[in-house]
Amino acid sequence: MTKPDQHSLHALGIETSCDETAAAVVEMTPAGGRIVSNVVLSQIAEHSAFGGVVPEIAARAHVEALDGVIAAALAEAGVELRDLDLIAATAGPGLIGGLIVGLMTGKALAAASGLPLVPVNHLEAHALTARLTDGAAFPYLLLLVSGGHTQVVLVRGVGSYERWATTIDDALGEAFDKTAKLLGLPYPGGPAVEAAAARGDVSRFNLPRPLRGEARPDFSFSGLKTAVRQAANQLAPVSQTDIDDICASFQRAIVDTLTERVGRSLARFRAEFPDIASPTLVVAGGVAANEAIRSGLEKLCAEHGMRIVAPPAALCSDNGAMIAWAGLERMRAGLVGDNAQSFAPRPRWPLDEDAAPLVGHGKRGAKA
Repeated sequence: MTKPDQHSLHALGIETSCDETAAAVVEMTPAGGRIVSNVVLSQIAEHSAFGGVVPEIAARAHVEALDGVIAAALAEAGVELRDLDLIAATAGPGLIGGLIVGLMTGKALAAASGLPLVPVNHLEAHALTARLTDGAAFPYLLLLVSGGHTQVVLVRGVGSYERWATTIDDALGEAFDKTAKLLGLPYPGGPAVEAAAARGDVSRFNLPRPLRGEARPDFSFSGLKTAVRQAANQLAPVSQTDIDDICASFQRAIVDTLTERVGRSLARFRAEFPDIASPTLVVAGGVAANEAIRSGLEKLCAEHGMRIVAPPAALCSDNGAMIAWAGLERMRAGLVGDNAQSFAPRPRWPLDEDAAPLVGHGKRGAKA
């Protein structure tokens, strides 16, 4: 490849933290970023029979598919390894088996090509995607909502994060998945619940809004999940109408809870950064693709005089483009170390390493 701009940088991004095997080539220029290729191979078919991701199956699928996915990403971009400036690979957080596959592949390619390797924090990649898609300027507020994480983070700059709020039990995506499984809906649960909710009556079930009115900005979803189970048990066997109405009521409760909780962080951001001309809330992670949640957050941001940025749905779920971009951001910021080849995958890797653990926080880790 002949680079159109001598100041441009090109990265290969590798993502294997959960159940998507992904690779992408991304270009960074002084004017911004461009996705040159983005290949994602989903493992939904492999895991659907189990109602969730099976770590061993995911790791084996990554082993079988990753070389081909990388080759496809390079071919789609019309480049070879020697045309690139760096290789970025997800090093955590995530399922340890998948992380090992992706990071070891990145290490091998970097060693063979002589390119620098950047181990990427998957959460940082989500946090920085809005800079690739929308040129979001620091500082901004991040709402990260996915299967394993629900938190509000102040993004001061590349590598500089301050957690303002987190879940004390289930992550939001986890609550969607468990609700879907309880109601017999297919995997993945989030889109299935959203589709059922579109047909349902949002007012039929009076479900709780956890932590509503509390001064603390944190989240809780386990009580809502329990209320869904109780409603379903009282109606058993549930009809399709029952399922649709439960999903609609559940999703409305989620939107109400999320906007009430996030509103506290928006007010804090406006108070701490009164001189920012265009204060921004970035919404990232797989659950950010939910249209009802996006709509509720758009209204909330309008009330607080803030702009909302949510990357396209394809870039909210796991993908290699966000990993490549995060690697490029870290290189531009001078945050590429010399110990990448010895970097060990981290199944738990918080953005804010100084954040105190929360008592009662769920199995995914006090700092996650």
